[in-house]
Amino acid sequence: MSERVKPDSLVTLRYRLATADDVTLVSTFDSAPATLQLGNGELAPPLEACLEGMAAGERQTFLLEAVQAFGPHNPDLVQRLARRDLPEGDKVAVMSMVEFASPDGAAFTGLIRELDDDSALIDFNHPLAGKGVRFEVEIVGIL
Repeated sequence: MSERVKPDSLVTLRYRLATADDVTLVSTFDSAPATLQLGNGELAPPLEACLEGMAAGERQTFLLEAVQAFGPHNPDLVQRLARRDLPEGDKVAVMSMVEFASPDGAAFTGLIRELDDDSALIDFNHPLAGKGVRFEVEIVGIL
């Protein structure tokens, strides 16, 4: 029996992540494969779970509903902030990502949804929260 992907495997793979309506977000099928250490946060846990049990040479497509993929969109994570409090000040634009530092030094990212002279509407949800995804994967090797 060939080796299968486990929760802590080092895996070389080609993958494509797309929206539920098949708009590609990222793909490695036309480039070098990626090598990822599962369990280290390099790939979202729901996507890692899809890989478990696959063997080298195997290719599958997984359709994940919003709650399975990146969770529901939480309206409490959308906040209006004063523009002067934005880390990048005047360099921000609508639909750009901005990184913030928490009091404990951790970094977190928000997407600017709206912007005016005085404030910005920041969405701290994962950009794919509330959306289903299509995850196509081919396992090249298991190390």
